[in-house]
Amino acid sequence: MTNVTETRFEFPVPPGVKPGWYGADNENPVHLENPYPGFRELRETQPVNLTPQGNWRVSGYDNCVRLLKQVPAGMRRTDGLLPGESPGVAELGPPAFMLLQDPPDHTRLRKLVSRGFTPRAVESWRPRIEAIAKDLIATLATQPEPDLIADLALPLPASLICELLGVPVEDRDAFTEWTTDATHGLITSRGGGTPEIEARVDRARAGLVGYFNTLIEKRRGEESDDLLGVLIAAEEDGDRLSPGELLANCIGLLIAGFETTIGLIGNGLTTLIQHPDEFAKLRENPSLIESAVEECLRYSGPILATVRVLHEDSNFAGIPIPANSEVVAMIGSANRDPARYPDPERFDIERFTRDPAPPPHLAFGGGVHFCLGAHLARLESQVAIGSVVEAFEEITLLDSKTQWGRSLFRVPARIPVALG
Repeated sequence: MTNVTETRFEFPVPPGVKPGWYGADNENPVHLENPYPGFRELRETQPVNLTPQGNWRVSGYDNCVRLLKQVPAGMRRTDGLLPGESPGVAELGPPAFMLLQDPPDHTRLRKLVSRGFTPRAVESWRPRIEAIAKDLIATLATQPEPDLIADLALPLPASLICELLGVPVEDRDAFTEWTTDATHGLITSRGGGTPEIEARVDRARAGLVGYFNTLIEKRRGEESDDLLGVLIAAEEDGDRLSPGELLANCIGLLIAGFETTIGLIGNGLTTLIQHPDEFAKLRENPSLIESAVEECLRYSGPILATVRVLHEDSNFAGIPIPANSEVVAMIGSANRDPARYPDPERFDIERFTRDPAPPPHLAFGGGVHFCLGAHLARLESQVAIGSVVEAFEEITLLDSKTQWGRSLFRVPARIPVALG
């Protein structure tokens, strides 16, 4: 069912484009539980799609790569404003987190923190990640009602990002709640939130701002090599980081640093448990863990879409889209495009070991906004998933349907299991 509407748009609709959801409607509970049949319908029916709300979407692998890497595009319009932002609001101070910036500001901000996320820097954290995972697995095995989220997928990345930033780990529970609610700001800013959600978002933002303002002042004058220390030093230099940028990037790194990794570990373990042959294969051959995590990212990653704003008139599969249009790359769909992945609906942990190898998945986006924490998320997930598979010969999911968390991303709230 295409759900084609008669909506009138403020711009001319190109010939051949019939606005509709085509099975991929975020408000549909069926789509939330399993979005991939809807992605297939969208990809096969309207690969360059205009939704009834006036947003553009591309769903095939090649078009997503074109949007993320090839055409002039970014996070802001050509006038420097974010979509939906008015000049009056911008004068009060635009959102300063690097994810919402375009070059040259994005380049400057990313360079300040990138040294903490290089492959070498991340690899140095392996012993600490393995130690945390070992302790969590030991505790998980003794729980009367084991939960792969509360007992592993959440505390591992949350502890790591706190240690990496230089934030007290004992404050982790507060961060978890604030982060979950704060991501809903991306919904409410576009008019999609209820008053209840908006109230939670306001409380979360106030909590994060108040906490980091206090922590930054406490840390001034202290010498440290954690990321918070690096950012404070950059702000004190004056010309490298403004006070607003310091606050925004501390909060942004905390939020970006663990919620999606919770989803990657949780979704990855759920998928492996649902495919016992692949679980057994990984248990018999632990060296497959890197390929297994890449397949988890391709098959059931926590981020299904990412948006870009066109900086020039562009063409996708013969469909013209004007500059300053928001275009969504449906990366969850692109990662199952049969034009690029043979038998894409099959979960195959050896997929990325074969020669020739398939193209890289798009779970971490692409271009200048490629996920800064990709190396860390991969390592955390390899250690967490590998440790679980090694420790338990058999795991049974106690719920047939995933209990999804209150998140903008595809992150489970709970994964209750029986361990064997």
